[in-house]
Amino acid sequence: MVVEKSRIRQFFKSLSNQKTLMLMSLPFLVWVIVFKYLPLWGWLIAFQRYRLGKGLFDQTWVGLENFRMLFQDHHFYRVLRNTLVMSSLNLVLGFVTAITLALLLNELRRVYFKRTVQTISYLPHFVSWVVAANIVQETLAPEGIINNLLLKLNIIERPILWLGVGEYFWGILAVAEVWKNVGWNTIIYLAAITTIDPTQYEAAQIDGASRFRRMWHITLPGIRPVIVLLLIMNLGHILESGFEPQYLLGNSMNIEYSENLDIFVLKYGIQLNNYGLATAAGIFKTVVSFIFIISANHIAKRLGQSRLY
Repeated sequence: MVVEKSRIRQFFKSLSNQKTLMLMSLPFLVWVIVFKYLPLWGWLIAFQRYRLGKGLFDQTWVGLENFRMLFQDHHFYRVLRNTLVMSSLNLVLGFVTAITLALLLNELRRVYFKRTVQTISYLPHFVSWVVAANIVQETLAPEGIINNLLLKLNIIERPILWLGVGEYFWGILAVAEVWKNVGWNTIIYLAAITTIDPTQYEAAQIDGASRFRRMWHITLPGIRPVIVLLLIMNLGHILESGFEPQYLLGNSMNIEYSENLDIFVLKYGIQLNNYGLATAAGIFKTVVSFIFIISANHIAKRLGQSRLY
Protein backbone atom coordinates (compact mmCIF):
# COMPACT_ATOMS: atom_id res chain seq x y z
CA MET A 1 0.00 0.00 0.00
CA VAL A 2 2.84 2.36 0.84
CA VAL A 3 4.55 1.51 -2.46
CA GLU A 4 1.31 2.25 -4.36
CA LYS A 5 0.94 5.67 -2.70
CA SER A 6 4.57 6.44 -3.48
CA ARG A 7 3.97 5.62 -7.16
CA ILE A 8 0.91 7.87 -7.25
CA ARG A 9 2.84 10.76 -5.68
CA GLN A 10 5.67 10.21 -8.16
CA PHE A 11 3.18 10.24 -11.05
CA PHE A 12 1.62 13.56 -10.01
CA LYS A 13 5.06 14.99 -9.35
CA SER A 14 6.10 14.10 -12.90
CA LEU A 15 2.93 15.76 -14.23
CA SER A 16 3.72 18.89 -12.24
CA ASN A 17 7.30 19.01 -13.52
CA GLN A 18 6.11 18.59 -17.11
CA LYS A 19 2.99 20.75 -16.97
CA THR A 20 4.11 22.77 -20.00
CA LEU A 21 4.34 19.62 -22.11
CA MET A 22 0.98 18.47 -20.76
CA LEU A 23 -0.66 21.75 -21.79
CA MET A 24 0.93 21.52 -25.24
CA SER A 25 -0.43 17.98 -25.59
CA LEU A 26 -3.95 18.92 -24.51
CA PRO A 27 -5.23 20.03 -27.96
CA PHE A 28 -4.03 16.76 -29.50
CA LEU A 29 -5.68 14.79 -26.69
CA VAL A 30 -8.97 16.60 -27.33
CA TRP A 31 -8.62 15.91 -31.07
CA VAL A 32 -8.08 12.20 -30.45
CA ILE A 33 -11.10 11.97 -28.13
CA VAL A 34 -13.41 13.89 -30.48
CA PHE A 35 -12.41 12.26 -33.76
CA LYS A 36 -11.22 8.80 -32.67
CA TYR A 37 -13.18 7.76 -29.57
CA LEU A 38 -16.53 9.54 -29.75
CA PRO A 39 -17.29 8.08 -33.23
CA LEU A 40 -17.03 4.58 -31.70
CA TRP A 41 -20.71 4.96 -30.81
CA GLY A 42 -21.28 4.32 -34.51
CA TRP A 43 -20.16 0.71 -34.03
CA LEU A 44 -23.67 0.02 -32.76
CA ILE A 45 -24.82 0.21 -36.39
CA ALA A 46 -23.05 -3.11 -37.04
CA PHE A 47 -25.64 -4.79 -34.81
CA GLN A 48 -28.64 -3.04 -36.36
CA ARG A 49 -30.63 -2.98 -39.56
CA TYR A 50 -29.87 0.69 -39.90
CA ARG A 51 -32.31 2.96 -41.75
CA LEU A 52 -31.78 6.63 -42.45
CA GLY A 53 -34.17 9.03 -40.76
CA LYS A 54 -34.27 7.12 -37.48
CA GLY A 55 -32.24 7.70 -34.35
CA LEU A 56 -29.34 5.43 -33.45
CA PHE A 57 -31.34 3.78 -30.67
CA ASP A 58 -34.58 3.56 -32.65
CA GLN A 59 -33.22 1.00 -35.12
CA THR A 60 -34.03 -2.71 -35.41
CA TRP A 61 -31.42 -4.78 -33.59
CA VAL A 62 -30.25 -7.83 -35.54
CA GLY A 63 -27.36 -9.14 -33.40
CA LEU A 64 -24.55 -10.63 -35.47
CA GLU A 65 -26.55 -10.86 -38.72
CA ASN A 66 -24.39 -8.26 -40.49
CA PHE A 67 -21.25 -10.17 -39.56
CA ARG A 68 -22.78 -13.42 -40.87
CA MET A 69 -23.66 -11.70 -44.13
CA LEU A 70 -20.12 -10.36 -44.35
CA PHE A 71 -18.38 -13.69 -43.83
CA GLN A 72 -20.80 -15.58 -46.08
CA ASP A 73 -20.22 -13.22 -49.02
CA HIS A 74 -17.74 -14.79 -51.46
CA HIS A 75 -16.71 -11.32 -52.63
CA PHE A 76 -15.46 -10.56 -49.13
CA TYR A 77 -12.78 -13.25 -49.21
CA ARG A 78 -11.60 -12.12 -52.64
CA VAL A 79 -11.21 -8.51 -51.54
CA LEU A 80 -9.60 -9.68 -48.29
CA ARG A 81 -7.01 -11.58 -50.32
CA ASN A 82 -6.38 -8.55 -52.50
CA THR A 83 -6.08 -6.27 -49.48
CA LEU A 84 -3.60 -8.52 -47.68
CA VAL A 85 -1.44 -9.03 -50.78
CA MET A 86 -1.34 -5.34 -51.69
CA SER A 87 -0.65 -4.30 -48.09
CA SER A 88 2.12 -6.87 -47.75
CA LEU A 89 3.77 -5.76 -51.01
CA ASN A 90 3.55 -2.11 -49.98
CA LEU A 91 4.95 -2.92 -46.54
CA VAL A 92 7.92 -4.96 -47.75
CA LEU A 93 8.83 -2.80 -50.73
CA GLY A 94 8.21 0.39 -48.78
CA PHE A 95 10.62 -0.62 -46.01
CA VAL A 96 13.30 -2.05 -48.28
CA THR A 97 13.35 0.85 -50.75
CA ALA A 98 13.15 3.59 -48.11
CA ILE A 99 15.94 2.10 -45.99
CA THR A 100 18.12 1.48 -49.05
CA LEU A 101 17.64 5.02 -50.34
CA ALA A 102 18.37 6.46 -46.89
CA LEU A 103 21.60 4.46 -46.68
CA LEU A 104 22.69 5.57 -50.15
CA LEU A 105 21.84 9.22 -49.50
CA ASN A 106 23.78 9.10 -46.26
CA GLU A 107 26.88 8.01 -48.19
CA LEU A 108 26.74 10.95 -50.59
CA ARG A 109 29.41 13.51 -49.80
CA ARG A 110 28.38 16.26 -52.23
CA VAL A 111 25.70 18.19 -50.35
CA TYR A 112 24.22 19.86 -53.46
CA PHE A 113 23.78 16.55 -55.28
CA LYS A 114 22.36 14.93 -52.14
CA ARG A 115 19.76 17.67 -51.69
CA THR A 116 18.84 17.50 -55.37
CA VAL A 117 18.22 13.75 -55.17
CA GLN A 118 16.21 14.19 -51.97
CA THR A 119 14.04 16.91 -53.51
CA ILE A 120 13.37 14.88 -56.65
CA SER A 121 12.46 11.80 -54.62
CA TYR A 122 10.16 13.80 -52.30
CA LEU A 123 8.15 15.52 -55.05
CA PRO A 124 5.82 12.64 -56.05
CA HIS A 125 4.55 12.42 -52.46
CA PHE A 126 2.94 15.86 -52.83
CA VAL A 127 1.20 14.93 -56.07
CA SER A 128 -2.42 13.85 -55.57
CA TRP A 129 -3.33 10.31 -56.53
CA VAL A 130 -5.67 11.72 -59.20
CA VAL A 131 -2.67 13.18 -61.02
CA ALA A 132 -0.37 10.27 -60.15
CA ALA A 133 -2.91 7.73 -61.46
CA ASN A 134 -3.12 9.60 -64.75
CA ILE A 135 0.67 9.54 -65.03
CA VAL A 136 0.68 5.78 -64.41
CA GLN A 137 -2.09 5.22 -66.96
CA GLU A 138 -0.33 7.28 -69.61
CA THR A 139 2.97 5.52 -68.92
CA LEU A 140 1.38 2.07 -69.24
CA ALA A 141 -0.90 2.91 -72.18
CA PRO A 142 -0.45 0.91 -75.42
CA GLU A 143 1.32 3.96 -76.88
CA GLY A 144 3.06 4.76 -73.60
CA ILE A 145 6.76 4.89 -72.85
CA ILE A 146 6.91 1.41 -71.28
CA ASN A 147 5.47 -0.36 -74.32
CA ASN A 148 7.55 1.73 -76.71
CA LEU A 149 10.73 0.93 -74.79
CA LEU A 150 9.98 -2.81 -74.67
CA LEU A 151 9.17 -2.82 -78.39
CA LYS A 152 12.43 -1.01 -79.20
CA LEU A 153 14.35 -3.61 -77.17
CA ASN A 154 12.46 -6.44 -78.92
CA ILE A 155 11.29 -7.81 -75.58
CA ILE A 156 7.65 -7.83 -76.69
CA GLU A 157 6.13 -8.16 -80.17
CA ARG A 158 3.01 -6.08 -79.60
CA PRO A 159 1.92 -3.49 -76.98
CA ILE A 160 0.57 -4.88 -73.70
CA LEU A 161 -2.57 -3.49 -72.09
CA TRP A 162 -0.97 -3.49 -68.63
CA LEU A 163 -4.01 -2.32 -66.66
CA GLY A 164 -6.21 -4.75 -68.57
CA VAL A 165 -4.50 -7.83 -67.14
CA GLY A 166 -5.54 -8.46 -63.55
CA GLU A 167 -2.44 -10.46 -62.65
CA TYR A 168 -0.28 -7.39 -63.32
CA PHE A 169 -2.22 -5.05 -61.06
CA TRP A 170 -0.55 -5.90 -57.74
CA GLY A 171 2.92 -5.33 -59.17
CA ILE A 172 1.90 -2.11 -60.91
CA LEU A 173 0.37 -0.75 -57.72
CA ALA A 174 3.42 -1.72 -55.63
CA VAL A 175 5.79 0.06 -58.03
CA ALA A 176 3.52 3.12 -58.16
CA GLU A 177 3.39 3.28 -54.35
CA VAL A 178 7.19 3.05 -54.14
CA TRP A 179 7.64 5.77 -56.76
CA LYS A 180 5.22 8.07 -54.96
CA ASN A 181 6.31 7.56 -51.35
CA VAL A 182 9.89 6.27 -51.22
CA GLY A 183 11.43 9.73 -50.89
CA TRP A 184 9.06 10.80 -48.14
CA ASN A 185 9.57 7.54 -46.23
CA THR A 186 13.33 8.07 -46.11
CA ILE A 187 13.04 11.21 -43.98
CA ILE A 188 12.68 9.44 -40.65
CA TYR A 189 15.52 7.02 -41.44
CA LEU A 190 17.83 9.88 -42.41
CA ALA A 191 16.92 11.61 -39.14
CA ALA A 192 17.68 8.40 -37.22
CA ILE A 193 21.05 8.06 -38.97
CA THR A 194 22.09 11.52 -37.74
CA THR A 195 21.86 10.27 -34.12
CA ILE A 196 24.62 7.67 -34.69
CA ASP A 197 27.96 8.61 -33.12
CA PRO A 198 30.33 9.69 -35.98
CA THR A 199 33.33 8.30 -34.08
CA GLN A 200 32.05 4.80 -34.82
CA TYR A 201 32.49 5.43 -38.54
CA GLU A 202 35.92 6.94 -37.97
CA ALA A 203 37.05 3.94 -35.94
CA ALA A 204 35.69 1.51 -38.54
CA GLN A 205 37.40 3.43 -41.35
CA ILE A 206 40.72 3.30 -39.47
CA ASP A 207 40.26 -0.46 -39.11
CA GLY A 208 39.87 -0.72 -42.88
CA ALA A 209 36.11 -1.28 -43.07
CA SER A 210 34.63 -0.52 -46.48
CA ARG A 211 31.57 1.68 -46.97
CA PHE A 212 29.37 -1.38 -47.30
CA ARG A 213 30.76 -2.83 -44.06
CA ARG A 214 30.16 0.46 -42.25
CA MET A 215 26.57 0.56 -43.48
CA TRP A 216 25.99 -3.08 -42.52
CA HIS A 217 27.64 -3.05 -39.09
CA ILE A 218 27.07 0.54 -37.93
CA THR A 219 24.26 2.32 -39.78
CA LEU A 220 21.72 -0.51 -39.90
CA PRO A 221 22.16 -1.53 -36.23
CA GLY A 222 21.99 2.16 -35.30
CA ILE A 223 18.56 2.64 -36.88
CA ARG A 224 17.20 -0.79 -35.94
CA PRO A 225 14.99 0.57 -33.11
CA VAL A 226 13.32 2.98 -35.54
CA ILE A 227 12.83 0.20 -38.10
CA VAL A 228 11.21 -2.07 -35.51
CA LEU A 229 8.88 0.66 -34.22
CA LEU A 230 7.77 1.63 -37.71
CA LEU A 231 7.23 -2.01 -38.62
CA ILE A 232 4.99 -2.52 -35.58
CA MET A 233 3.00 0.61 -36.38
CA ASN A 234 2.61 -0.31 -40.05
CA LEU A 235 1.39 -3.79 -39.16
CA GLY A 236 -1.52 -2.04 -37.50
CA HIS A 237 -2.58 -0.87 -40.97
CA ILE A 238 -2.21 -4.26 -42.67
CA LEU A 239 -5.86 -4.18 -43.81
CA GLU A 240 -5.61 -0.63 -45.14
CA SER A 241 -3.98 -1.06 -48.53
CA GLY A 242 -5.36 2.27 -49.70
CA PHE A 243 -8.39 3.48 -51.59
CA GLU A 244 -7.53 6.15 -54.16
CA PRO A 245 -4.98 4.22 -56.29
CA GLN A 246 -7.14 1.09 -56.40
CA TYR A 247 -10.24 3.12 -57.21
CA LEU A 248 -8.52 5.21 -59.91
CA LEU A 249 -6.46 2.44 -61.54
CA GLY A 250 -9.06 -0.29 -61.21
CA ASN A 251 -11.42 -1.20 -64.05
CA SER A 252 -13.73 -4.01 -65.12
CA MET A 253 -10.80 -5.98 -66.56
CA ASN A 254 -8.68 -6.05 -63.39
CA ILE A 255 -11.43 -5.85 -60.75
CA GLU A 256 -10.68 -9.38 -59.54
CA TYR A 257 -7.31 -8.12 -58.32
CA SER A 258 -7.84 -4.38 -57.73
CA GLU A 259 -10.91 -4.38 -55.48
CA ASN A 260 -9.96 -4.17 -51.79
CA LEU A 261 -11.86 -3.87 -48.51
CA ASP A 262 -12.37 -0.12 -48.70
CA ILE A 263 -13.87 -0.34 -52.19
CA PHE A 264 -15.97 -3.33 -51.05
CA VAL A 265 -17.38 -1.23 -48.18
CA LEU A 266 -18.17 1.61 -50.59
CA LYS A 267 -19.84 -0.55 -53.27
CA TYR A 268 -21.70 -3.12 -51.20
CA GLY A 269 -22.22 -1.12 -48.04
CA ILE A 270 -22.54 2.65 -48.38
CA GLN A 271 -23.82 2.85 -51.98
CA LEU A 272 -26.47 0.21 -51.26
CA ASN A 273 -27.43 1.89 -47.95
CA ASN A 274 -26.29 -1.24 -46.13
CA TYR A 275 -24.61 0.68 -43.34
CA GLY A 276 -24.68 -2.28 -40.95
CA LEU A 277 -22.54 -4.36 -43.32
CA ALA A 278 -20.16 -1.45 -43.89
CA THR A 279 -19.74 -0.93 -40.14
CA ALA A 280 -19.22 -4.66 -39.56
CA ALA A 281 -16.43 -4.62 -42.14
CA GLY A 282 -14.88 -1.63 -40.38
CA ILE A 283 -14.97 -3.42 -37.02
CA PHE A 284 -13.38 -6.48 -38.61
CA LYS A 285 -10.52 -4.32 -39.93
CA THR A 286 -10.01 -2.72 -36.51
CA VAL A 287 -9.96 -6.02 -34.62
CA VAL A 288 -7.52 -7.66 -37.05
CA SER A 289 -5.25 -4.59 -37.02
CA PHE A 290 -5.32 -4.54 -33.21
CA ILE A 291 -4.33 -8.22 -33.07
CA PHE A 292 -1.48 -7.64 -35.52
CA ILE A 293 -0.05 -4.65 -33.66
CA ILE A 294 -0.29 -6.30 -30.22
CA SER A 295 1.29 -9.52 -31.54
CA ALA A 296 4.11 -7.65 -33.26
CA ASN A 297 4.76 -5.60 -30.13
CA HIS A 298 4.85 -8.77 -28.00
CA ILE A 299 7.27 -10.48 -30.39
CA ALA A 300 9.52 -7.40 -30.35
CA LYS A 301 9.46 -7.45 -26.57
CA ARG A 302 10.38 -11.14 -26.44
CA LEU A 303 13.28 -10.51 -28.85
CA GLY A 304 14.54 -7.57 -26.81
CA GLN A 305 13.80 -5.01 -29.54
CA SER A 306 12.21 -1.58 -29.28
CA ARG A 307 8.45 -1.63 -28.83
CA LEU A 308 5.50 0.70 -28.43
CA TYR A 309 5.06 0.04 -24.69
